[in-house]
Amino acid sequence: MSEIPKTMKAIVVDGDKAVLKENVAVPKVTGTQMLVKVHAVAGNPTDWKHVDFKIAPQGSILGCDVAGVIVELGPDVDQKRFSVGKTTFGPVHGGSIKFPENGGHAEYALLDSVLSYDLELTKSDSKTIPEGPVRNFESAASLPVSILTAGAVLDIHFGNKLEWEPKSPQHDFPLLIWGGATGVGQWLLQVAKQINAYSKIIVVASKKHDAILKQYGADDVFDYHDSDVIEQITKKYGGLKHLVDGVSTPQTFHQVYKCAADNATIVPLMLYTEKDFIPEDERKKGIKIDAALLYLISGHDVPFGSITVPARPEYRTKTSKFVEFSESRIKSGQLHHIPIKIYDGGLAAVPKLMNDIKHGVNSGEKLVASW
Repeated sequence: MSEIPKTMKAIVVDGDKAVLKENVAVPKVTGTQMLVKVHAVAGNPTDWKHVDFKIAPQGSILGCDVAGVIVELGPDVDQKRFSVGKTTFGPVHGGSIKFPENGGHAEYALLDSVLSYDLELTKSDSKTIPEGPVRNFESAASLPVSILTAGAVLDIHFGNKLEWEPKSPQHDFPLLIWGGATGVGQWLLQVAKQINAYSKIIVVASKKHDAILKQYGADDVFDYHDSDVIEQITKKYGGLKHLVDGVSTPQTFHQVYKCAADNATIVPLMLYTEKDFIPEDERKKGIKIDAALLYLISGHDVPFGSITVPARPEYRTKTSKFVEFSESRIKSGQLHHIPIKIYDGGLAAVPKLMNDIKHGVNSGEKLVASW
């Protein structure tokens, strides 16, 4: 391997923008971390939100989804599993208040080996990659945040067991996924189906995604464009017990809430509460709002804007187990990456990629930059 440089290019927070900067320090490995030379990154809504909502500190490196080649191992990395020169992919907390020196949108990034996948990857020369088995850096970069969030929702928040294809449904009632064509939604579908987590999987998405959602395991797809979509769902299924808001805007949170039964569990992907968005006269009995926040995989408290989210140790331990659990099915091709669109320009294309996600340019696909 070539010598590791002391500085690199990276996408950092500068004022109210994400900009490409040179001479950014390459982060130092400690503990179970691995330094990875990045070959592809994906964008997520959290990237632009960290900038616009002033969550990320000035000068911090952005980006959460990374695929690349290992160039250095920390002292506590399992060397039977990982070695220098191997390809890997995993999550990073870009824009972190505690660890601003590490982010995925950079030439080098630190991945935690206990939360990273071991998979042979090559470079793709295509500009678009249809959904399918994970074989290249570009498709691998699309996975970490989405698949690990899906795993956390199903295991930690809803109490499903990590067991492939049990004969009977783990829950004898339906799951509702609002935003089934999102990255998290498509992974929730695949994993929930293959662990037989629910008697039915109900999805809210644009009807144009109907075919792929049903291929992944959706039993029923409702179109969010329909003005009476909530009435359609509740008329057919009544109130639902387990619901995921995979879009997580104030509007979708309110819509998901209306589909819930008393004593239901709703998992949004933002730190929403009933008090924030649900009028008092619409509140139901015993509703549990249990937000999924993947950043808790660090094992630390997570400062997040003006609040600090307390550590949940099970997030780290259970997500590490989910990585091991899902890795074999990714290698075998039984779990598929979602459709990929690749941006020209490598790292320099990331600010545009982030802006496109902010303005809803992507639909049912993951936006990726590679170099």
